Amino acid sequence: MTSIRRTHARAVATLSLDSPANRNALSAALVGELADALTDAAKDSAVRAIVLTHTGNTFCAGADLRDPPPADALTGLLRQIVELPKPVVARVTGHVRAGGLGLLGACDIAAASTEADFAFTEVRIGVAPAMISLPLLPRTDPRALARYYLTGERFDAAEAARIGLLTLAGDNVDAVLEPVLDGLRRSAPQALAETKALLTAKVLESFARDAEALAGLSARLFASADARAGMTAFLERRDPPWVV
Repeated sequence: MTSIRRTHARAVATLSLDSPANRNALSAALVGELADALTDAAKDSAVRAIVLTHTGNTFCAGADLRDPPPADALTGLLRQIVELPKPVVARVTGHVRAGGLGLLGACDIAAASTEADFAFTEVRIGVAPAMISLPLLPRTDPRALARYYLTGERFDAAEAARIGLLTLAGDNVDAVLEPVLDGLRRSAPQALAETKALLTAKVLESFARDAEALAGLSARLFASADARAGMTAFLERRDPPWVV
């Protein structure tokens, strides 16, 4: 059973996260299938741009705690999106949590409807938003990240756009994206690739500089007693022991 639904129309490939059983969480299988779908779209000369979206009311619930991907697989997926020679556009109409925000940060353009909401929930289960910081820190308002990283609060699409997590937000996400996709269809493929390379150079510097250290941090935190307690509490739908 596939976790990625693929469609194609007018030079745009749409890849939909389609794993309702785990709210499109980043399982080893989903990460691998999405990486393969992105590779195929990059090779297809009929594809000008890629839209990354979802089925159901959750874009991505973060890492799958029951079947997590290897750290290098998640880092590789984020880097693949950033390095892909074609623009990747996120389309969101639901909830986005933790690692799902890393996908948004890696995309070149991200749009959401006003139904969407967002949260960096890592601290609430005893870990940190380590790997997803690679694309997020260079692109997102640092004072806002300090607040939302440290508190795990939910915030809405308007706030996500204000802090740079989103490019656009509106009541109808497809109406918001219409001029964006029209512009990409009118742009030369080579020019898009070279322009994207200009825009992502600083982001890729963060991968080269920090990926190894952040992978180590992530591994250490996920192996900690706090993480074990936090993930158990999450799966059992109760507060972890540190909540006061």
